[in-house]
Amino acid sequence: MHSFGYRANALLTFAMTILALMCAMASLSDNFNSPTPSAHVKVVNINRFQKQPKGNDEVSMQLNISADLQSLFTWNTKQVFVYVAAEYETPKNSLNQISLWDGIIPSKEHAKFWIHTSNKYRFIDQGSNLRGKEFNMTLHWHVMPKTGKMSADKIVMSGYHLPDEYR
Repeated sequence: MHSFGYRANALLTFAMTILALMCAMASLSDNFNSPTPSAHVKVVNINRFQKQPKGNDEVSMQLNISADLQSLFTWNTKQVFVYVAAEYETPKNSLNQISLWDGIIPSKEHAKFWIHTSNKYRFIDQGSNLRGKEFNMTLHWHVMPKTGKMSADKIVMSGYHLPDEYR
């Protein structure tokens, strides 16, 4: 007859094996989801466009952000981190990214939203490269699952333009 310790060890090993198998299946099941999120960012107004005393350009703007990210949520999704970034090129850098707004979406019910906001973070370029600059608004998201690997993607929206003169 086996001792209590031996039986407890066998039961615990079996339970952990089943739990690991279920976690692996949950992680693999997310590969069958093909999300189709949509988003639109509109620059309503450029409140301030000025040169700082140190020579850097600074922009403050009003934004309308609308998105439908419900298709990112599955039964394995814990939350989604989302942010809007302005992306542009300068002679020094091929890609400059400045986060303008971010948020955490805790559930599918909150994943379809529309907000009117000013940029949450300062839009500053190190230099005076922003006058007349074309830039893209990009909505990035990171899906944080309950189990498995995180995934990230983005929607790039082009056609934005800053004024030629400071305001």
